Amino acid sequence: MAGGIREQSDDDMDVAHEINVTPFIDVMLVLLIIFMVAAPLATVDVNVDLPVSNAAPAARPEAPLFVSLKDDLSLMVGVDRVDRDAIAAALDTQTGGDREARVFLRADRAVAYGDVMEVMNLLRSAGYVRVALVGLESANAVPVPAEAAPGAN
Repeated sequence: MAGGIREQSDDDMDVAHEINVTPFIDVMLVLLIIFMVAAPLATVDVNVDLPVSNAAPAARPEAPLFVSLKDDLSLMVGVDRVDRDAIAAALDTQTGGDREARVFLRADRAVAYGDVMEVMNLLRSAGYVRVALVGLESANAVPVPAEAAPGAN
């Protein structure tokens, strides 16, 4: 015979059909607070106001080689207008094939940063990696001592 030793009523054997959602809600609220705090920290949008350099200008070479990027995105090597695909030949002509020559890159203020980087990549692919960016000098430039100047050995 199958039967229990104790008598149990049907009320004791009822299954509880309620779900306790309080721990679930607590976990969700904690996660919500964590994501609300972490989301603003994950953004990379930073406003940058670049300062003007107040360092004294470096000594200028006798015959500097200027590559200019005008506001219409045309390139000039010295005073001659050059196409982008012919810049390597023009630089080789100006430098006599010396890839170690310093190239001074100057760009119009209205030119986008990406366009300046494109010209720098053109110079790099042509083999000219010694590129100096040219800017305006400020009126309150701080003189650099000769022994602290780059290349003063």
